[in-house]
Amino acid sequence: MANIQIISTSVIQAPSNDGSEEKRKPKERINLTPWDLQLLPVHTIQKGLLFNKPNQKFTFVEHLKSSLSRTLAFFPPLAGRLKMIDNGNTCCLFIDCNNSGARFVHAVANGVSVADITEPEYVPTDIVRSFFLLNGVGNYEGVREPLLVVQVTELVDGIFIGCTVNHVVCDGTSFWHFVNSWAEISLKSSRQFQVTSISNPPALHRWFPDGIEPPIQIPIIPIDEKGSITQLPLKERVFHFRKESIARLKAKANAEVGSEKISSLQALLAHLWRAVIRSQHANGMVKPDQETHYRFLIGARARLQELPERYFGNAVQAGTVTLKAKQVIKNGLGFIAWKMNKMVSEHTEAKMKDYFKNWVENPKLLTLSNMTTNALVTSSSPRFDVYGNDFGWGRPLAVQSGGGNKSDGKITVFQGIEEGSIDIEACLSPYVLETMANDKEFMASVASKSNQFDL
Repeated sequence: MANIQIISTSVIQAPSNDGSEEKRKPKERINLTPWDLQLLPVHTIQKGLLFNKPNQKFTFVEHLKSSLSRTLAFFPPLAGRLKMIDNGNTCCLFIDCNNSGARFVHAVANGVSVADITEPEYVPTDIVRSFFLLNGVGNYEGVREPLLVVQVTELVDGIFIGCTVNHVVCDGTSFWHFVNSWAEISLKSSRQFQVTSISNPPALHRWFPDGIEPPIQIPIIPIDEKGSITQLPLKERVFHFRKESIARLKAKANAEVGSEKISSLQALLAHLWRAVIRSQHANGMVKPDQETHYRFLIGARARLQELPERYFGNAVQAGTVTLKAKQVIKNGLGFIAWKMNKMVSEHTEAKMKDYFKNWVENPKLLTLSNMTTNALVTSSSPRFDVYGNDFGWGRPLAVQSGGGNKSDGKITVFQGIEEGSIDIEACLSPYVLETMANDKEFMASVASKSNQFDL
C-alpha cells in the first residue's frame, strides 16, 4: 500500500441556511426498490479521478468541501443513512434523508506521483486502493457508515478525488450524475459565480410499478451472504480502444451476421470475451464443453416510460449470455456479439416490470459468488461523462476504480480520454492477462501505451 498520511477528517452536510433548500428537499424517508435492495450484500461503488495539482495559491481542499456541501443540497440521499426496521424474520430498509453528512478525508500520498499511476502496464492496485475508503465494506453497512465518503489525496504533482458511494443509494448513472453536478458547482464557484441551481437536478422520488406498495419486506441477510469470496491473486490492466478500432470491430461483427443492430460496445465486449476464453483455455482454466457466462447490467431508464432520465437511484437489471467455451472460441465475432444484442433486446419494458413484481414475491440478493462464477461481469458505461469533470483546475488525467466488487472476471468500462474511445479495465488472473497480451488477434485493436495519449 502507498504511504498514506491522513491530514484531516470532516463531516460535510448540506447547508441549512440555503433559502432554496426546502423546495429541493424530498420526503425524509425514501423507500427502496428491488433494484436497490438486491445490492445489499455486495460492495460499494468506488470510482475516482486523477488530476494535475492545482495552483498552490488555490485552497482546493476547502473549496472541495464547500462545493460538496452545496452539492449535497441537491442530492440529500447521499447525506443520509440507511435505516432498518426489524420485523423478526424479515426487515425493511429505507434511506433517512437526515443530513447526517458525508465523510470527507484529506490525505497525502508521500512520494507518489501521477506517473506512478498512469505509466505502469498493470494498474498499481496497492496505490490506487489506498485512495479509497470503506474498502471491502458491504452496502448493508450503510446503517452504520456514511452513504458517501470522499478521500482527496495529494500526490507529489497531482491530486486524486476518490468517491465511495453506497450502491443501494444509486447506480453508475446516478453516481456520475452526482460527480458531474459537484464538478459543475465547484467550477462555477471557483469563478466567483453564486450557485443556486444545477443544470440537471436529480429526480429523487423512487419508482414502484402499479400494484406494489413500499416498504418491501426482505429476509434478514444471512451472515454467509455478507462475506467476500476467496480467490487467487488477480491483476488489473486497462486496455485502450480508439474510435477507429471500435468502428472496425462493429462493422466486422455486423457483416458476419448480416445485421446493422450490433452496437459498438457489444462488438467490443464480444472481442474481449473471445480473448479471455482463448486465454483461459490456453492456461487450462476452462474446458471446451464448460459453460461460461457474460453478465451485463442493463439500464432501465430508456426502457421504462415512467422513469425520468435523471432518476436518482438504481435502475439496472442483470442479463446473462451463456455459451460453452468452445462456442466462444470457434464462432466468429459476429456470432458472439449477436448473442449479446439479442439478450439485451429481450429486456423489454414488460420483462423489467415482471422482474420487479416477481422479486417482491421472492427476494433474491446478489452476491459476488453468484454473479462471478465462470463469468465475466461488466459494469459502468462509456456513456458516463468522466473527462468533462472540471472542478476548477482542468480536466482529469485518468479515471480509476477501487477494490469494491473486484473478482476474477470483473470488467469495468469507461469513456476514454480521447473522443469516441473506450477503456476496458479487466480484473483477471495474471496468467490470463499475460496470454491476452500475446494474443495478436485481440491486441491488434488495442492502442499501445506509447501512443495512447498521442492525440
